[in-house]
Amino acid sequence: MYNDEFELTFDLADAGPKNEQRRPTLPEPEEAAVAAPPVQETRETPVSAAPENTPAPERELEPAAEPQSTAPAAKGRTVLISGGDRGIGAAAARAFYAAGCRVAVFYHTNAEAAAALQKELPGVLAIQCDVASRASCELAFRAAEQALGRVDVLVSNAGIAQQKLFTDITPEEWQRMLDVNLTGAFNLCQLALPGMIRRKAGRILTVSSMWGQTGGSCEVHYSAAKAGLIGLTKALAKEEGPSGITVNCVAPGVIDTDMMASFTAEDKAALAEETPVGRLGTAEEVAKLLLYLAGEDAGYITGQVFGVNGGLVI
Repeated sequence: MYNDEFELTFDLADAGPKNEQRRPTLPEPEEAAVAAPPVQETRETPVSAAPENTPAPERELEPAAEPQSTAPAAKGRTVLISGGDRGIGAAAARAFYAAGCRVAVFYHTNAEAAAALQKELPGVLAIQCDVASRASCELAFRAAEQALGRVDVLVSNAGIAQQKLFTDITPEEWQRMLDVNLTGAFNLCQLALPGMIRRKAGRILTVSSMWGQTGGSCEVHYSAAKAGLIGLTKALAKEEGPSGITVNCVAPGVIDTDMMASFTAEDKAALAEETPVGRLGTAEEVAKLLLYLAGEDAGYITGQVFGVNGGLVI
């Protein structure tokens, strides 16, 4: 998330458990570039045929089962993640990095978190970018594309959030919410698509919210922006399908990240109790779904919205 603009004002003393389960906190952009691990060469040892007079053994040994490949389907791809310095974005960077992808992440102001991610994942490229600014996106995307060679997978994850009564939202706050959460995705998708269309292949993944599906009280501007992201995903999937590009959306529920630091243990327990599976979600669970949707096995999936919310929205 954008640290300098993330304005969560939880009035937990006044709000009941229902009001506390607000929205998954979205991570800020960070940067990463990943080098795929070297492929180990396997050599077969030739076996000499036995002479014809050699008696056959009493029983033949069954051939050893062929080892199953554990390499993720997305291995070797280049991935750009906006909002990657913490939370879901950072978890996605780690997941794609571990899968052998080359990764770049965008961050807004949290340079310290971006540097920490680069130290944790050597080779990850971190680029400063304000996704609400078209000029900033163009510069940052050009740098990422030059470093990676191409962008196979775009994960549009950067976003901000704010809780306010609708009547108290200022025109500036409304516009900023749309600029970051919706126009930011528009900017990055437009920059990523030309290369994907030329190659007739690509994956675009957007990160919305369960409040984009149902609407959240005291989060009208946030809900509107996230609902717009769902509409963008579905329409773009129809338009780009003939070019071999899939576009899907992940809509997290209450995810236990550092953005929930203001919640007490009792608050989190109440939220978990209201969740059908009995617990909060993790950023890693969202990241695993993003990794799957970026792989070859998800080639027939497009225009879909995947809820990762423990059953809160069905």
